[in-house]
Amino acid sequence: MLNKNRINLKKLWLFIGFISCCLIVFNCKNKRIIKLKVLQFNIWQEGTVVKNGFDAVVDEIIRTDADLISFSEVRNYNGVDFSKHIIEALKDKGHTYYAQPSQDTGLLSKYPIIEQTALYPVKNDHGSITKAIINVLGVEVAFYSGHLDYLNCALYLPRGYDGSTWKKLDSIVTNVEIIHKNNLESMRDEAIDTFIADAENEIKQGRLVIYGGDNNEPSHLDWIEANKHLYDHNGVVINWRNTAKIEKHGFKDAYREIFPNPVSHPGFTYPADNPLVPINKLAWSPEADDRDRIDFIFYNPDERLKLIDAKILGPKGDVSKNKRVLQPTEDIFIEPLNVWPTDHKAVLASFALKF
Repeated sequence: MLNKNRINLKKLWLFIGFISCCLIVFNCKNKRIIKLKVLQFNIWQEGTVVKNGFDAVVDEIIRTDADLISFSEVRNYNGVDFSKHIIEALKDKGHTYYAQPSQDTGLLSKYPIIEQTALYPVKNDHGSITKAIINVLGVEVAFYSGHLDYLNCALYLPRGYDGSTWKKLDSIVTNVEIIHKNNLESMRDEAIDTFIADAENEIKQGRLVIYGGDNNEPSHLDWIEANKHLYDHNGVVINWRNTAKIEKHGFKDAYREIFPNPVSHPGFTYPADNPLVPINKLAWSPEADDRDRIDFIFYNPDERLKLIDAKILGPKGDVSKNKRVLQPTEDIFIEPLNVWPTDHKAVLASFALKF
């Protein structure tokens, strides 16, 4: 009887050991998945246009708990290095981030930056792309920040405005060939082609690729048959060059992956209704509805990276025809704190990163 009890006890301990090992393996697997938040943030001249705007940028980064942030409109005003300024401001509030000097576009990371380069340097304010290789707990991420050429902004043509002078045209332009031609007179396509070529090389090296940018150009996924008579598209259905090319090379638009319908979820990022700013500073085409989605997060599909969700950070309201409007949509918003620092809305995407 005693031997039988010993055998049963031994079996019990073996069973407990087996269960413990399973739990350890399960926990180890869980520890190998983290949430990675990516924020695309046009900060409107470093937040200087809005009173207390810079502090608001800092507060929104802390509030979203973003891991990787791509900035548009980094100017380093008065010889002050914006990267150093933002790191110190975050540190003063108990948050550690990494950044390196840049111009026009900038990158901020909770994780160490291995190296950073001006992939497409700004020249005569025709846009830029900054790239950093970031070590996220042993996984290397090629993270890109884009702020593309704002001139020849062809999205204004169907709305009856010139896309470089923003003067009202004699008539709207709905000829797709003319719109494409004007669009290609910008330097946005050169910047995107540079990004794609570089990103494909990074993918070959086994790195994850994420891009955040204010592209100053809409998406081909947004100007479709279903909304051709909305938002002053005036019947135009157009395959906007740069998002179409990014998609052709395998990259995914985070917002449209989660919300594929641009009618129910237009995802407008510009122009945002900022209640602290006079309407005349927000409306570039005062007689038109120029609401559009021009701020994006793109990523290269990889088994290590799974998109979880995407949201708009910023006010629900927009600006249309020189008025503050509230479009009834199904978009999911994270509404601002007391001060919103910019005329854009930001995009926040969350990923599960597997090690």
